[in-house]
Amino acid sequence: METTVISKATKRTGPVLFADYKRGDGIKKALQMRRDNVLLEVRESKLKGRGGAGFPTATKWMLTAAATCPEKFLVCNADEGEPGTFKDRVLLLEYPELVFDGMVIGGYTIGAKQGIVYLRGEYEYMLKSLEDYLEQMRKDNLLGKNILGVEGFDYDITIRLGAGAYVCGEETALIESLEGHRGESRNRPPYPVNTGYNGRPTSVNNVETLASIPHIMMRGGEWFATMGTDKSTGSKLFSISGDCSKPGVYELRWGATIRDILKLVDAQDTKAVQVGGASGFCIPESQFDRQLSYEDTSTGGSIMIFNKKRNMLSVLKNFMEFFVEESCGQCTPCRIGNVKLLEGVEMIEKNEFTFEYIKNLKELGKSMQIASKCGLGQSSPNSFISILENFNDEIFNTNRNGGSK
Repeated sequence: METTVISKATKRTGPVLFADYKRGDGIKKALQMRRDNVLLEVRESKLKGRGGAGFPTATKWMLTAAATCPEKFLVCNADEGEPGTFKDRVLLLEYPELVFDGMVIGGYTIGAKQGIVYLRGEYEYMLKSLEDYLEQMRKDNLLGKNILGVEGFDYDITIRLGAGAYVCGEETALIESLEGHRGESRNRPPYPVNTGYNGRPTSVNNVETLASIPHIMMRGGEWFATMGTDKSTGSKLFSISGDCSKPGVYELRWGATIRDILKLVDAQDTKAVQVGGASGFCIPESQFDRQLSYEDTSTGGSIMIFNKKRNMLSVLKNFMEFFVEESCGQCTPCRIGNVKLLEGVEMIEKNEFTFEYIKNLKELGKSMQIASKCGLGQSSPNSFISILENFNDEIFNTNRNGGSK
């Protein structure tokens, strides 16, 4: 099983992203191809968005390329705000050549002249090094006018800082923020591929998604599709933290099991694994053989490990306090629903709950998943529902003196 090596004294290795790559090679290969042939390679790879949503990258690029407006944008979503996720930071700091080469190839494919990196506000410390890297790309004619001598291919990249709002990880809220507005999700349709940044066709792609593109260019979509599972091709970066001896960023093929992860990071006496960050699902020990894949246990990359000393109700309260704080307040299901779910957790803590009320809160959570406007409210109930269902005995036996049926 190919993985990263996380020792600072050792180079990271992996099947795709942490494999050898020379800056500019993917761009050179792409510019020798027609735009539609680049798109075909990406489609053959079956690459899906690595931010968590899993939308096919080729489809998004095709729709943006097909838009009739001559002015188009490619936006790199580097607003890595999901708790427990730090893989994009590693890519930006250690592998900027993959991210920026991927943006140039994407810009060429969709017909854009401008790329924008939306960088998480807390990552301001890396802004200068990234700007310096882009300046070197301009000197090497990998950005700017007539890139690598291709007449008419003019493309540049700018970096914009976010302000720390979790909701801006959602692509339309991100675009609103880029335009100088409050970070709130838009009604869809229209979609960004038709009406995005400044009303122009825009493709918004995750850092890891774009970083996969140069390797696909160099080795082919068919090669990429041979890894992983049928519906989850290639490899995935996992940000692994919590109760384990070897936390860090690991690259694994899709299809690895949660048990594989625990063995890899030397996790002992594990009780639960939170897959997908605070907005993901809490997996109990009985389900550790589940696969990490879009068709089974999907994740944007965050893996949080909890051993048997952890209080799962405290874990849940921490998650719900986060969502109450981060909800933009635009839609009622999310604005009110998260507060009610947190109140339910606090009632359990105080032994002031009834099982009927907790049942109603679970139903509220399911309604939020359907009725909330964006991914924040649609996913914030995941932890509430999965932790209460999978750790029912622990939570309610601890509080059995207060609860009543």
